[in-house]
Amino acid sequence: MQKYRNCFATVAFGLASLLGLLQPSNAQQIPVTAIDIALEPDATAVDRAHAANARLLKAFPEGFALDETHHAHVTMLQQFVRTADLDKVYAVVNDVMAKEKPTTWKLTAYKYYYIPSPPIGLAGIVVEPTKDLHRLQNELIDAVAPYTEKTGTPAAFYSTEDGHDIQNSLIEYVGYFTTIAAGDKFNPHVTIGVGTEAYLNEMLKEPFETFTFSPAGASVYQLGSFGTARKELKALTLHP
Repeated sequence: MQKYRNCFATVAFGLASLLGLLQPSNAQQIPVTAIDIALEPDATAVDRAHAANARLLKAFPEGFALDETHHAHVTMLQQFVRTADLDKVYAVVNDVMAKEKPTTWKLTAYKYYYIPSPPIGLAGIVVEPTKDLHRLQNELIDAVAPYTEKTGTPAAFYSTEDGHDIQNSLIEYVGYFTTIAAGDKFNPHVTIGVGTEAYLNEMLKEPFETFTFSPAGASVYQLGSFGTARKELKALTLHP
């Protein structure tokens, strides 16, 4: 397990350091929560994600399973928000979702990808970044902005180990999300698990059966170790 954690820390560290963003985190005086505003895939996408996850776990049992505390989802925005303002965040996010009506959209999943951290990689199913998705992300960024803080501490995350499983590079990534994972750098995807690079490279060579799906809903999650959607804070109703 420790080897698995170290590998994932390297994944997160590699992404952040590649972008030149790793800096010491300042202590956070205002209580904040690290959130993930996510679209919930429909049964078609969830079934494909779970099938891929099972395949990866069979080849690499040290990975993680998609389950009730590792939700299949499409991340739209990750941010640190003031804990005292969470209800306000839920309200403005719900208003944006109600306006956009993402459950009426058709999205296309078209390939696998992974973030390398030799000898393993963190894999996902990539979704075409449509104009609708870009617009939704921009609106969410604007709506949540009044309630955000630039950084946080491990206490902002869902942790089963008193914060010891929360990587500093993850804290930096969430703090810089709108710079490194939004706009032209937005890469919508459904994370499916972990595998060895050798296995994933072979998997990526296989023909990918493109499929379409619709969001079945939307939720706000509290982020956990390695940026997983660990705890559902609010299932959005998608109407005012």
